[in-house]
Amino acid sequence: MEQANLARAALSPPHARIPGLPKMIPAGANRNWVVGRSVNTYTIAHNLNSHSRLYPRITGMATVDINPTTFPSFLPPEVEQLRDPAARAFASKIERLPVQTSLSEKQILTSCVKPTVVNNEVSPVLLLHGFDSSCLEWRNTYPKLERANIESWALDILGWGFSYSEDLKSVGAEAKREHLYEFWRSYIRKPMVLVGASLGGAAAIDFTVKHPEAVSKLVLVNAQGYAEGTGKMATFPKFLAYAAVSVLKSVLLRTYANTLIYHRIEWDRVIDQMKVGRLHCFMPGWAKASVDFMLSGGYNVTSRVSEVTKETLIIWGEEDNILSKDTPQKFRKDLPHAKLVYISKCGHLPHVEKPEAVAALISEFCRT
Repeated sequence: MEQANLARAALSPPHARIPGLPKMIPAGANRNWVVGRSVNTYTIAHNLNSHSRLYPRITGMATVDINPTTFPSFLPPEVEQLRDPAARAFASKIERLPVQTSLSEKQILTSCVKPTVVNNEVSPVLLLHGFDSSCLEWRNTYPKLERANIESWALDILGWGFSYSEDLKSVGAEAKREHLYEFWRSYIRKPMVLVGASLGGAAAIDFTVKHPEAVSKLVLVNAQGYAEGTGKMATFPKFLAYAAVSVLKSVLLRTYANTLIYHRIEWDRVIDQMKVGRLHCFMPGWAKASVDFMLSGGYNVTSRVSEVTKETLIIWGEEDNILSKDTPQKFRKDLPHAKLVYISKCGHLPHVEKPEAVAALISEFCRT
């Protein structure tokens, strides 16, 4: 819950009253306000032209926080550096739910954003993010799904995001599938529309084939379905694997990746998008979980795509510079009954770049 947190600053006496500050303006003063905003902080320069002989001119300045965001304590402190209002709002809604699996003696505290909408007329939607990312990927699309009265969950895939990932036996593809199934069995408990973006698409395909009873429909968003797992990196010695993983956290790599992922993005947004995408890297256990996934071989679902029997919607940003240009047509060949929709002027992450279009497509698909 957001709460007011007013930063009080003393003005030259006698103190002027700034909204939110318990001080009085001298009678007969003319007020001139200059207001500047940075993120969620207003800087207020207040000039008082007083008719009083005692106080002919008073100048003061104060900084006042307007509705600052309160974040869950398990998020890394770097969350405070985010400027994107949608990311801040979504991060404030993340919570952890316990999930019992065979992967740990303890319940896994699993991070997600729960629905605030309940709609028994359509299947609930579960949103899966991409490789080495978090549920924050869905910060732009999720609110629009809820406004369309779609019961929506945004889940952190095991080993990524903000779930507790220490002391786990594995975070490979099979472990991720088991964790997702136990989460579904514990909290959703009815067939869902499973949505997977990028590598989350591979996770969604893998899950749908193994647990068809849990899935009513499948949505693939610029999905990675034809990559051969982690390739040669699966044979790296651990010290080399840790070195490779450390690169994933680098500001330079993440910033460069953002220039490729989006079709067009203003430079002043690149840095903040980098911070959003990198936030989970500050979680305890992130490096170990990333190494374990790399050495496990990752996802290889190429031969399984054609085993999907569920009605499928393929959403594709047609300016994707990450995946091969023929990938959506491969999906169409292996899933002949799937519907393919291209989104123009859009890169690898349509759910971030074109959330209105993605939410509308998913909403319509859920209702048909």
